[in-house]
Amino acid sequence: MSEQLLKTKEALLEAALPHVVFDGWSTATLAEAALDAGISPEDAQAAYPRGGVDLAIAFHKVGDAMMLERLAAADMSNLRFRDKIAAAVRYRIEAVTDKDAVRKGSALFALPQNAADGSKLVWGTCDAIWNALGDTSDDVNWYTKRATLSGVYASTVLYWLGDNGEGNAATWEFLDRRIDNVMQIEKFKASVRKNPILSKLMAGPAKVLSGIRAPHSAGNRDDLPGHWSPKDVT
Repeated sequence: MSEQLLKTKEALLEAALPHVVFDGWSTATLAEAALDAGISPEDAQAAYPRGGVDLAIAFHKVGDAMMLERLAAADMSNLRFRDKIAAAVRYRIEAVTDKDAVRKGSALFALPQNAADGSKLVWGTCDAIWNALGDTSDDVNWYTKRATLSGVYASTVLYWLGDNGEGNAATWEFLDRRIDNVMQIEKFKASVRKNPILSKLMAGPAKVLSGIRAPHSAGNRDDLPGHWSPKDVT
């Protein structure tokens, strides 16, 4: 991406935010942002070909970048891992102060034609969190960690949108409860592995799942979500 295009995209996104509350993430918002920023309609279209959808995606990714910057600067050496996860989710939510922009985005990505984009954004956020916290898994756990955190993150965002309390205290309590639920699942999985009867019952499925590899595993194509090979479980 050229420096000029990047500046154009940043200027349009900044100019768009005041209009989102009235027109949502829409083509109308992009047109108004272009007018306010002194950018031609043609350049605005080139920067955000899908109009409001691309604007909303850019807005979300800015929040991800802000979260990662805060994570990189934070001292988490004394925190339990579950607390590091909670902090990362909280940092991501606190990266955005405009709830209306998030609310409009949630409505946009709830539409069937945009659902795939919305799911990809949530997955990308959770992938960024795990990577920032040093996750090195390359098997099925790569997927389960991100899928589980996606559920926690998405539900917490929805709760936050309705939380009008001081300091969003209720949201952070909700987040802690969701992470506690996940930790209980992990404890159950550990107890299954230790149980001689249940571990034998799960041996077959576990062997099949052991053949699943994460996208960054050696030999995987970058445009695919991962792979499974029978030779991995023979």
